[in-house]
Amino acid sequence: MALFKKSTGTGPAPLDGVDVVLADLDGVVYRGPNPVPHAVESLNALATAGIRSGYITNNASRTDEQVAQHLRDLGLSLTAEDVVTSPQAAVRLLSTKVAPGALILVVGGDGLVDELAKGGFRVTRSADDEPDAVIQGFAPHVGWEHLAEASFALARDIPWVATNQDWTIPVARGIAPGNGTLVSAVHTAVQKLPLVAGKPEKAIFDEAVRRFDAKRALFIGDRLDTDIKGADNAGMTSAFVLTGVDRPKQLIAAPPGQRPDFILSDLRELSQPYPKVIAERPQAEHAVARVGDAQVTVRGIDVIVDRAGSSPINLLRAGCAAIAASEKLIYALRVPEVLYSELAS
Repeated sequence: MALFKKSTGTGPAPLDGVDVVLADLDGVVYRGPNPVPHAVESLNALATAGIRSGYITNNASRTDEQVAQHLRDLGLSLTAEDVVTSPQAAVRLLSTKVAPGALILVVGGDGLVDELAKGGFRVTRSADDEPDAVIQGFAPHVGWEHLAEASFALARDIPWVATNQDWTIPVARGIAPGNGTLVSAVHTAVQKLPLVAGKPEKAIFDEAVRRFDAKRALFIGDRLDTDIKGADNAGMTSAFVLTGVDRPKQLIAAPPGQRPDFILSDLRELSQPYPKVIAERPQAEHAVARVGDAQVTVRGIDVIVDRAGSSPINLLRAGCAAIAASEKLIYALRVPEVLYSELAS
């Protein structure tokens, strides 16, 4: 991965050689109704560079057109075809499990209902109608009675597809429970697990690759356990941006499979040369990484900042690379706060 190459100086920008940029939304493009600083202008610049952009969201509460309109209101140029939603991936997955025109019990909002209609399925909200399957996604209005209907329907041996299992969702007022918490409630009642379409599962990435005919895609996300893990599962290059849910502490502690190729302060850095990283392990109990003028060493159980350097983001990159090179679990290490404190807000 780019984060751990043994080289010096600066290398290509994250965008170099990329034909499609796929961006998560919450925490990457916007927070609630407001744009993330520098995101809109950075993403609009992709067209000038000849790079197509697509937007991937696990949020199932809105249709692709509603998402596209929100993004247009923020200043982005796109159509609904540029938006890949977890309901779209979930309905494609569902179509492999039930017959055409099957009756589907929906737990969720307009995004799910709209995609089921496009797929030729019939919709019900009641288990009494003996549906052929259950599909579940997040919507702010989902409550106990909706989860109960899903539980009643799943007492029969029928397929259950979830759009995603995100435990949380970022909104304007902070971090709120996501679809994963609602899926977990149904799982507790029925003692079954759903098939999952959204990140970090591969189905939604396959949908995006198919939609955009992507050959060398770059995926941008703000969550390690969904965005970065999902890109890794799909074999995509990934960029983590520090504008959303996960923060430097989580990034330092990321296990294999959740380590991004690029770590960005914001989306302006997509087009900037990325600093190359020297990551070495000269001894079994000794690993060292250098990024720019920052250097971090792992010696035994201690993570040591040898040089903080002039850039907090490069110090964070060096810390992540040194810890990864040490092959030690984060809970076994003593990590100094300076490694992440300047980027903590």
